[in-house]
Amino acid sequence: MSLALTRRRAATALMTAALLVPLAACGGESDSDSKKNADAGSTAKASASGAPAADLTVLAAASLTDVFKTAGAAYEKANPGTKVKFSFAGSQELAAQVKQGAPADALVTADTKTMDGLRGDTGSPEIIAKNRLVIATGEGNPDGIEGLRDLADSKLKVVLAAPEVPVGRYSKQVLDAQKIVVKPVSQEPNVRAVLSKVELGEADAGIVYKTDAATATDKVDAVEIPDAQNAIADYPAATLKTSEHADAAAAFVSWLSGPEAQKILQDAGFQKP
Repeated sequence: MSLALTRRRAATALMTAALLVPLAACGGESDSDSKKNADAGSTAKASASGAPAADLTVLAAASLTDVFKTAGAAYEKANPGTKVKFSFAGSQELAAQVKQGAPADALVTADTKTMDGLRGDTGSPEIIAKNRLVIATGEGNPDGIEGLRDLADSKLKVVLAAPEVPVGRYSKQVLDAQKIVVKPVSQEPNVRAVLSKVELGEADAGIVYKTDAATATDKVDAVEIPDAQNAIADYPAATLKTSEHADAAAAFVSWLSGPEAQKILQDAGFQKP
């Protein structure tokens, strides 16, 4: 092999090596670097809303059952890493759970009276929604019920919530104001139980919240109660002092008053706070 050929091959090899060095420097990252960058992106996504990630348990009034399932899904989507679990019951039952130390992070009741009775157990409550009463009847209103006074008819099977339940207390309030005496065939532990009795045909009518009747339009009719005879229900929300996720609970309660949650509530028929 000639000396000239040998020198040309050596020069070519040097040039190739020189070109490969910067390419290697700019090349693909290592598996370790890739994982670090992915983790950083995940952390940024999780913290974008500013709410700490946590598994939250929220005690909520039975009348919030449907709307809060929608709200909870929306909150989880906006806050990656957070899960919201709801426990629905009558407000008086929820208050008893709080007093007994049930593990939970936040509370939403269907009246201020129940919430006020738990001042030592909660943070400062905030009204997130309002509601009103209607008379639920069987589909098509077969008994021709037109208003509160018709509920006094002894031929009708009327069901009400128990007086210690917020909707039961509101019902008593509006009936007493009109001096109407109703003898219910049963008194139920929450508004959903009242609605169920009417849905199943076990009662001819019952007083429920407007939003509850709206969840069963294929099975019940709603007879409006005039404003002058009606009662407005306030829904306060508050954190619980026993929560192990205080910041995350406060973020959720605050979110309930924000535009996204308010739209969900009002689309379901709840009134503005």
